[in-house]
Amino acid sequence: MPVVGVSRSRCAFPAHNLMEQTFEALAQILLKSIPTVGLLIFLYFFLRAMLFAPLTKVLKERDELTSGTRNAAEASLREAERNVQEYDAKLRDARTEIYREQEATRAEWLAEQAAQVSSARLRSAGLVARAKQELAGERAAAEVMLMQHSSALADEIAMAVLGGKTA
Repeated sequence: MPVVGVSRSRCAFPAHNLMEQTFEALAQILLKSIPTVGLLIFLYFFLRAMLFAPLTKVLKERDELTSGTRNAAEASLREAERNVQEYDAKLRDARTEIYREQEATRAEWLAEQAAQVSSARLRSAGLVARAKQELAGERAAAEVMLMQHSSALADEIAMAVLGGKTA
């Protein structure tokens, strides 16, 4: 609404004229910036389609490959740990079996040794009994011989003692 009695070219308020000039300058700047804004919007969509989308795709593929490799490595590590545990269990079982076999062999040796000792005792007891019988027989024979010779020997001694006096 125009003010009555005031012309447009001459404003009663100089600040009002300055404001109009500022708005006109701003309109001119905005008008001149439309191609720049359009170019920025075009550049945004162009970079998004030509650079960032393939880059995002490549990064996503790399991440999937990396995580796939990581998962494969973790699975391999779990498999290796399971194999180590199986190996340890088998080794422990083998050692237990070896100790069991060694103990059985030692028990057999002890049994054989005990049988040999028992056999040796029986043989030695037989030899001792035979030796006692032989000694008893020799003793009896010596006693018989001593009895037979004792009277003759007593006679000889008596004769020697008596004969030595009479002589």
